[in-house]
Amino acid sequence: MVQNALADAGYPEQVLVACSGGPDSLALAAVASYFGRRGHVDGHPVSVGAVVVDHQLQPGSAGVAAHTADVLRDLGLSPVEVRRVDVASTGIGPEAAARDARHAALEEAAAEAGGAVILLGHTLDDQAEQVLLGLARGSGTRSLAGMRPARGLLLRPFLGLRRADTLEICAVEGLDPWHDPSNADPSFARSRTRVEVLPMLEQKLGPGVAESLARTAAILQLDADYLEDVANTTYGQLAEQSSEEVSLPEAALRELAPAIRFRVIAKAAAAVGGQQPSYQRLLAAEALLRRQGSAGPVELPGGVSAYRLSLAQILAGEGRNRPDRERGADSGGPREAARCGKLVFRLHKPPQK
Repeated sequence: MVQNALADAGYPEQVLVACSGGPDSLALAAVASYFGRRGHVDGHPVSVGAVVVDHQLQPGSAGVAAHTADVLRDLGLSPVEVRRVDVASTGIGPEAAARDARHAALEEAAAEAGGAVILLGHTLDDQAEQVLLGLARGSGTRSLAGMRPARGLLLRPFLGLRRADTLEICAVEGLDPWHDPSNADPSFARSRTRVEVLPMLEQKLGPGVAESLARTAAILQLDADYLEDVANTTYGQLAEQSSEEVSLPEAALRELAPAIRFRVIAKAAAAVGGQQPSYQRLLAAEALLRRQGSAGPVELPGGVSAYRLSLAQILAGEGRNRPDRERGADSGGPREAARCGKLVFRLHKPPQK
């Protein structure tokens, strides 16, 4: 699996294994070290090192990180470094904050190593948990598609392996992995999913639930990619962007399939500096196209206002200099309402940090 992942990535010369010392990443390091000791993959030269990220969230984390680094050096990985990160309280939750800090440290290490790819030890079980969490949150296609085998510098060659497989690899290699106590902490949704929900589903529905969820993610990745490509092309054709705002023609938006229309609206909000809107906020912005009630503005995450301008307002040059609450009020009566204007997205305040 590691060999195939590196081949698909174009045989990078520099490879870094992200290793916490847990069974998944330690097993990955053991497999990757084989290619590092050989010095090549399918005849292509390769150097395999490792990065241990110390999140400093638990007592003794520095000792765990140092011990893991020693084990990785014994496996033959070089260079091996420990990176300490500060996990900021950003309001996105401790798990997400730790992930962001970890990925930033890994990408920085990869850049310093000359553009190395980074191997992550996520397994099929992790993928199944990701899909279940997405379902519980009412997420869309992109979220339910789970983690990708490759995304930028990140490669996940173990997405086809069960967690039990990584434990077996560690046992065969004589490795004693560290077991993160937070993985069994019921205060985290992912931990509850891992310890309680998935085992219960396997018990009630029969074996194979995790594999089915991972297969669902693989199928949805294809669907999400196709819809994203269509949405990108459509947005590029429709959007008119200035330094302050993005506008989309109402008539063309109405003709789009809903799956594409919502994505195009989300792209317009992001293009002016907004954040990904929730489904409810997208519905509110899309409702402006039906010309029922208010013409806006609709507030979207990140300080973006969406509002409708009638054709009369566009011809009169209105909208740019009027207060947000006055923009979008139709002028011209019933006859004008039958004619099409545009949906406008403008950043009215910097997003909160």
